Amino acid sequence: MTWPLDVGNARILITNDDGYYAPGLQVLVRIARSLSEDVWVVAPESEQSGAGHSLTLRRPLHAREHQPNWFSVNGTPTDCVLLAVNSLMKGKLPDIVLSGVNRHGNLADDLTYSGTVSAAMEATILGVPAVAFSQELIDGQPADWTPAEIFGPNLLRRILHEGFPENTLLNVNFPPVPADQVKGIHLTSQGRRKSGDDIMEVTDPRGARHYWIGHMQSMKPYAEGTDLAAIDAGYISVTPVKMDMTDYETLKSLHGAFHLEHSTD
Repeated sequence: MTWPLDVGNARILITNDDGYYAPGLQVLVRIARSLSEDVWVVAPESEQSGAGHSLTLRRPLHAREHQPNWFSVNGTPTDCVLLAVNSLMKGKLPDIVLSGVNRHGNLADDLTYSGTVSAAMEATILGVPAVAFSQELIDGQPADWTPAEIFGPNLLRRILHEGFPENTLLNVNFPPVPADQVKGIHLTSQGRRKSGDDIMEVTDPRGARHYWIGHMQSMKPYAEGTDLAAIDAGYISVTPVKMDMTDYETLKSLHGAFHLEHSTD
């Protein structure tokens, strides 16, 4: 990829994990169309939240075209990107993949579960730059997409002008405040938070026990400079995420355990 990207002539692929009918996807389509006319949608036909970076291998996939360049797929977000790049868009590949806008944030350890972020991961693996977008919301209140809708176009223009390295994706989260209360943009690192113990056990009419897994619990105070801290303070969070998950410090120490030579570079 050569940066800056010629946004006006860019082919943009949009996907998500909330389904092709989701309000957040409509927001992202409007953001993309404010930059380019060549916009494609390939998204799951049903909600795939928490699907992570999973592929469908044991059954066939189908892609249903609802309007020109707008498809739903009976699979995961990863399936959607793989199918779009390797089949549906084979004549001309996308210049950028945008995933989202997800309903609720994808912060801290969410990245390991998120279908939204995993779609961006799949694009990155396939050599296509990708940005994941999520809108943090407050449970019990009407969804307010205005931070993403208002700040998304200019933020995306700036990202695509500056660019980012291969094997890296950008994870963008918008705070759960009205657009006029967004304080700005913070470049952040991935935070950490503890998984909650809020597993609900219920018994059905036949006496069988079932379990509901609750939301991740954010344990304050948040570490300074993290995505959690930025969103909590009313800032948009932009986190670069590398696909290489190797722990290089541990790799060096393990050479000693196995009495192996290692490079000092």
